[in-house]
Amino acid sequence: MHIEDGILSPLAWGSWYAVTTGFIIPGIKEINKKAKENLAYKPFLAMTGVAVFVISAMHLPVPVTGSCSHPCGTPLAAIIVGPLATAVISAIVLFFQAIFLGHGGITTIGANTFSMGIVGGISGYITWKLLRSLRSPLWLAAGAAGFVGDILTYLTSSFELALSLHGNVPLLKQWMIFFMGYGPTQLPLAIAEAVFTAAVLQVMVNRRPDLLPGIKLLPKTSREVKPNGSYQ
Repeated sequence: MHIEDGILSPLAWGSWYAVTTGFIIPGIKEINKKAKENLAYKPFLAMTGVAVFVISAMHLPVPVTGSCSHPCGTPLAAIIVGPLATAVISAIVLFFQAIFLGHGGITTIGANTFSMGIVGGISGYITWKLLRSLRSPLWLAAGAAGFVGDILTYLTSSFELALSLHGNVPLLKQWMIFFMGYGPTQLPLAIAEAVFTAAVLQVMVNRRPDLLPGIKLLPKTSREVKPNGSYQ
């Protein structure tokens, strides 16, 4: 997902910056609003950002694409702090990874944020909400969110690359070529992210339900976490 500097044209990376800004601005407004309502929100958001930084820093190079494969952490972040806040977190994470770890680039932060923080986060969040509305067990909904968010992140990265680099090759064909380049490394990582997302969220709900008010436990318990941390 970490597309490097020099791969996308100025028009391409500038366009992705513009699109990403459309999510970052409302994300910042949401964060400021929640921080005023709850003093513990910013520290919790910072901890979530650290988690995304660590998870997404574990990467495997993919020479075919000029990029790399890695888990994202954004589906989990979107579930616990919201998809708009996750977009902001991702932009910050990608900036520091580019500066200190050499992962990705400065010009491509917009494109990388869009794929990992926006598409990955929102698709994971929608998957989570949809499955929970169908009374799916928490672990299954969280696992599916992790898997879907991870895979769609790389479908988006592949599209970003294909859109800029397909030349005379049909866009759809080049898109699939890039995605197949990610496939051998990304599929097992997506499965691992599914397991990780399910395990972390289940532990958080069981041990610190006060951090996630309103999230139900497994349907068989028929209990729901109240905002004060008690059950009904």
